[in-house]
Amino acid sequence: MRDTEWPATVLNIASCYATMSPVKVRIGFGLGARTSVNGADFLALVDDLERLQFDSLWMSERIASHAPDPVVAMSMAAARTSRLKVGMSVMVLPGRNPVVLAKELATLDVMSGGRLLPAFGLGAADAREHNSFAVTRETRAAIFNEALQVMRACWTQESVTFHGQHFSFDDVSVLPKPIQNPPDVWLAGIADSELRRVGRLADGWLPSFITPPEAAVGWHKINDEAARNDRTIDPEHFGVLIPYSLDAIPEQVISTVASRRSSEVDPNDIIPVGWQRLVELIHKFIAIGASKFVVIPMGAHADVDWTAHLEEAASILKPLEN
Repeated sequence: MRDTEWPATVLNIASCYATMSPVKVRIGFGLGARTSVNGADFLALVDDLERLQFDSLWMSERIASHAPDPVVAMSMAAARTSRLKVGMSVMVLPGRNPVVLAKELATLDVMSGGRLLPAFGLGAADAREHNSFAVTRETRAAIFNEALQVMRACWTQESVTFHGQHFSFDDVSVLPKPIQNPPDVWLAGIADSELRRVGRLADGWLPSFITPPEAAVGWHKINDEAARNDRTIDPEHFGVLIPYSLDAIPEQVISTVASRRSSEVDPNDIIPVGWQRLVELIHKFIAIGASKFVVIPMGAHADVDWTAHLEEAASILKPLEN
């Protein structure tokens, strides 16, 4: 579906959100799984994000890439800043010990003064990545569901006893408890099964490679599923991760889109080229109720002047916040 083709159901959903109280638009910056920024360059980028008052820094995860590990990178960024939030876009949960990870992330939340934005996913649709986490494609969803339940219990309960198909613990205690009580957990995904999982388990939704009409329908399905489970999700917790390019869309990215989406989706509808197209796309998402955005540059980055790039980005994107 082209994003210019807004069916009646989507327009009805958009009009409902338009009548709601304004939400707080916030712009974060992400480093994708193919972006290699390490060492002094990473620290300088963090300094620029703090100075330019971006809302947050989001780290992607891919074992077989030069992208830094998200926990290590978030810790470095949090230690160097006082206001910048740190999140994962997204961290793979199946294959990790949820008790140990709960301890790591609670510690980061405490040491950062409550600036952690945890976001989890099942992992890339790549057998090599699944093997790296010692899980199979068939079992990862069930493992994910149990792991998230265990982590939340570790953050909120003094003692945790859990017996599931994949994890079994008796009288486990995790300290310190996070400052956030507990941290809001964001999930990604746009398939119907993933939307239902967001409605059942998540505090927020951060999809990627999606058009505004699709996001409007997805958010509606998520809230319906939440209601069926006697839950509500904060309207402020509807976000979108938007990959963008200032030149042509890289062929490798087009291949990624083709592998994730049907042939009916035009890459130009989900990966804006140029600042103007990025701003226009963000406005379309705001119109259907989204308010939290993570923008991720696509393409080659070896020779990027990150300070100049972020200064230009801030001058164009920060005025969108309210």
